[in-house]
Amino acid sequence: MSTILITGGAGFIGSHTARRLLAGGHRIRVLDNFDPFYAVSIKQRNVETIQDLARSDDAFELIEGDIRDPEVCARATRGVDGIIHMAALAGVRPSIAEPERYMDVNVTGTQRLLDAIRERPEVRFVFASSSSVYGGNEKVPFSEADPVDHPISPYAASKKAGELVCYTFHHLYGHPMTCLRFFTVYGPGQRPEMAIHLFSRKIEAGEEIPMFGDGLTSRDYTYVDDIVDGVVAAYEQADGYHVYNLGGSKTTTLAELIDEIARVFGKPANVRRLPMQPGDVERTWADVSRAHADLGYQPRIEVSEGLERFAAWYREEHGAGRLE
Repeated sequence: MSTILITGGAGFIGSHTARRLLAGGHRIRVLDNFDPFYAVSIKQRNVETIQDLARSDDAFELIEGDIRDPEVCARATRGVDGIIHMAALAGVRPSIAEPERYMDVNVTGTQRLLDAIRERPEVRFVFASSSSVYGGNEKVPFSEADPVDHPISPYAASKKAGELVCYTFHHLYGHPMTCLRFFTVYGPGQRPEMAIHLFSRKIEAGEEIPMFGDGLTSRDYTYVDDIVDGVVAAYEQADGYHVYNLGGSKTTTLAELIDEIARVFGKPANVRRLPMQPGDVERTWADVSRAHADLGYQPRIEVSEGLERFAAWYREEHGAGRLE
């Protein structure tokens, strides 16, 4: 049984990953600073659900701290067999307002975490990157072999920089290193400011939905269980240095997404059209052939089914008064 550190493990994707690995018999250590980017109570509930799965006192450990703190990183990485690094400041639009902070947390924080395992080349490392690194690439679907030299937001630049830091560290010290480019992840527990959660909340409340652009921008929406499949496979098969797309490998326009959310909630969507936002891209679309060949990755949940599952979770949580 291995000990795996999940940074950002109290967050959306991190907590799903922690529960999956706990169920698989691993010991899980979570490092999270409970940043108030969204309600801390949501992250606290995520931790409670992880704790509930732990079969023994040593199966789960929570460390509250910042990845930019070398002492915290030294404590969190002590004795681990591997690290799944998901801690980061998220979001394209907020990064435009706070570029220095995004670089500090996402790049310097990643370097500090790596420095803590420098002398242990056997420790495997999985880095959560983002489809945002593809910027405004017009060739679709996006392939890992495509150039990613022109990110169009500080968030995207920080994730590309993180990949470069990981490669350099692997080259110098030999750690197994895998970077995963996530494509618009959704599902139960999704952050409240993200589109699917936000639109669902407004449709349920009969409020106006802000739609930036003409509704024809498109995203590769990926259900969280499919993402976790890829994360676990990447961790288990880590060797050398690799970059993989993890996505649904299909696209849905913004207008189609709003219509589908309205369908699953059985209520009309009142849409207000607004100008496109700086940093937004026209489309994302994952070529997952490399992940399929190397990791056996195969997305299984269609958007229609994923939204049905999300709606069921949302109504249960809202009815219990657990949503902020």
